[in-house]
Amino acid sequence: MDTNRRLPDFISANIEPILLAWDDFARTIEPPALTMNDADLRDHARLMLGAFADDIRTAQSDEERIAKSKGLARRSHQDTPAEIHAQQRLRSGYTVVQLISEYRALRASVLMLWSAQAQGRNASMDLADITRFNEAVDQAVAESVARYERLVKQSQNMFLAILGHDLRNPLGTLIMGSTFIMQGLDLLPKYVLVATRMFNSAKRMDKLVNDLVDFTRTHLGRGIPISPRTENLGAVCEQVVNELRTFHPDRVLELNAPPSLSSFFDASRIAQVLSNLIGNALQYGSSDAPVRIDVAGNDDDVFLAVNNHGPVIPPEKTASIFDPLVRLSGARDSAPRDRMSLGIGLFIAREIVHAHGGSVEVQSNITDGTTFTVTLPRKQKTGLRSTDP
Repeated sequence: MDTNRRLPDFISANIEPILLAWDDFARTIEPPALTMNDADLRDHARLMLGAFADDIRTAQSDEERIAKSKGLARRSHQDTPAEIHAQQRLRSGYTVVQLISEYRALRASVLMLWSAQAQGRNASMDLADITRFNEAVDQAVAESVARYERLVKQSQNMFLAILGHDLRNPLGTLIMGSTFIMQGLDLLPKYVLVATRMFNSAKRMDKLVNDLVDFTRTHLGRGIPISPRTENLGAVCEQVVNELRTFHPDRVLELNAPPSLSSFFDASRIAQVLSNLIGNALQYGSSDAPVRIDVAGNDDDVFLAVNNHGPVIPPEKTASIFDPLVRLSGARDSAPRDRMSLGIGLFIAREIVHAHGGSVEVQSNITDGTTFTVTLPRKQKTGLRSTDP
């Protein structure tokens, strides 16, 4: 084995022994590694070792070295060997833990073989090279994990988008069929009751599917499409509230809205916003207190406010209340009703409001309860995105 004095020269001259030691570890990773040949196991390890050696030889400032140790080094527009390696490992079925363990093994393979050749080397330069080597490995780990995570999110979002799309047809059939049965005049009441329950359940599922499709749209970079036009906001709000009164006959919904309030908006999307906000109020508000919906406007803006009384939202949580899946992440410690929601309704509402050029805020205290307030421009806003679904 070569006894070069500098670590980068040692790596370049001893790639094969290093890869042999690394192969032994890689084959312990199950199940993917045992189904791959030696060429696949070494696919990008050789390129990464070469990149590590080149990096150590390259002069760097203290700022550049610190950035590299944090995985924040500058990079070109081309994919790095670490990014390509992560993509290949994902396709082979590796988990992110297995991916990181490969880097740990590669680091150990180099340093163990290098330490075995310690005699006659400059200790100061030896330590500097090892530090630079660790910084280069840390940067490669950061690049691999970032690429792996991005690809996983893309595949998950694509799967959810396809799933939501494919569920719409059978749900539509179920809604149509149950509606037909409900309208039957020669059926026994018990069959009409079952059809009504089927219809209500299908409508709730349809709402969840629509939220899921919108959620994946935002994460695939397409955003939520809107088709705004001049509409009567008061009429839209009254329709939504009446529908929710039908679905929740045991709850009190108080609507305070002018009979006519013209504004420029997508009626179906704003109805979705109001439905999500009222649904949230019904789910988390006190069952013995009414949910109040106030609609108003001035020359420039229109306002929708949904208020309920119940548990106060802690100030530290109001900033993240609109983030997707926040409730799901904390479901273990939450009440049973909290665990029934994916926590994307408020996120979808915020994205729709933002697409209109508006804003949504929440205030919560013991005296006034919890109030979500939506502000929308009353007239067409310059640069407002208007696209068909």
